[in-house]
Amino acid sequence: DMPVVISLFNAFTGLAVALEGFVLGNSAMIIAGIIVGSSGTLLTLMMAKAMNRSVSNVLFSNWAALASGEAQAVTGSLKPMEPPDAAIQMAYAAKVIIVPGYGMAVAQAQHALREMVDLLKAEGVRVRYAIHPVAGRMPGHMNVLLAEANVPYEDVLEMDDINRDFATTDVAFVIGANDTTNPSARTDPSSPIYGMPVLEVDKARMVMFVKRSMASGYAGVDNPLFFNDNTMMLFGDAKKMCEDVVKAF
Repeated sequence: DMPVVISLFNAFTGLAVALEGFVLGNSAMIIAGIIVGSSGTLLTLMMAKAMNRSVSNVLFSNWAALASGEAQAVTGSLKPMEPPDAAIQMAYAAKVIIVPGYGMAVAQAQHALREMVDLLKAEGVRVRYAIHPVAGRMPGHMNVLLAEANVPYEDVLEMDDINRDFATTDVAFVIGANDTTNPSARTDPSSPIYGMPVLEVDKARMVMFVKRSMASGYAGVDNPLFFNDNTMMLFGDAKKMCEDVVKAF
């Protein structure tokens, strides 16, 4: 919910500036406030729709309230993977989808990730990026970081445009995206995030999940994706993991 709330706060800030402009008779403040307020409101509504939630539900629902029923039991075991093995698997893949999340932002791994992707493309691998509307800590967080690393815009796709492609993808490389890839949102009615649209990375033939630890994501919900038969875990700093994969090429 937090990115939606932040966007709404931005809209309120614009409204406050516009009202102050009216009081002071300052046309520049009025115009700037209207622009910020209207764009913030539009972005808030779009992000709430992407989460399958209403703005009122985001603001007034019981925070972290669990749905009725018992949570589904998580079965399976963790399967750690080393960066050289990840490099080999991706080099022999035909299609790879990169799923960035807040972990990439914390580690500032976007440049190392771009270098890794360039090497994969040199091997003839088709690589694209999948962006969840509320990934990160603010609207457009992942898009800004990828643009900073000069990732081509045509390689960056929104969730609705790429979700159906995971089923035909050889490797989904998830770098610090926890809640936005949690299959419980689709399969577990007792989960607090049930009903939220997520990136369906679990449908890929192999999932490589880069994560510093087994701690839960921002929503505080465990992710059963870690224990899937097709999921391999790369534990460590996201930037270092990408650099180690690059070295292994």
